[in-house]
Amino acid sequence: MPIIYHVTMRSDWDRALQQGFYEAPSLANEGFIHCSQDHQVAGVLERYFEGQTNLVKLVIDTDQLTAHFVFDWSPSMADTFPHIYGPVNLNAVIKVIPL
Repeated sequence: MPIIYHVTMRSDWDRALQQGFYEAPSLANEGFIHCSQDHQVAGVLERYFEGQTNLVKLVIDTDQLTAHFVFDWSPSMADTFPHIYGPVNLNAVIKVIPL
């Protein structure tokens, strides 16, 4: 059960619960949802969410995803990051951690 993580606003997660699936704006803009491995979460928070409140970390079981996911190389970070190429089905989110 490979686990990956996605940080988002609590309000975006609440909207997902109403819709029945989760989509980040990057899915429409870039074609995928940015995710992280456990050791990458702190850097993501520092780079993209500094000073923001009402954040949650979605714990995603990749075995449960109905959308395709891939580890893609990020030249700007010189590392691979998991990307989900479609909406996240709610049953793949096994835990929601307030940050």
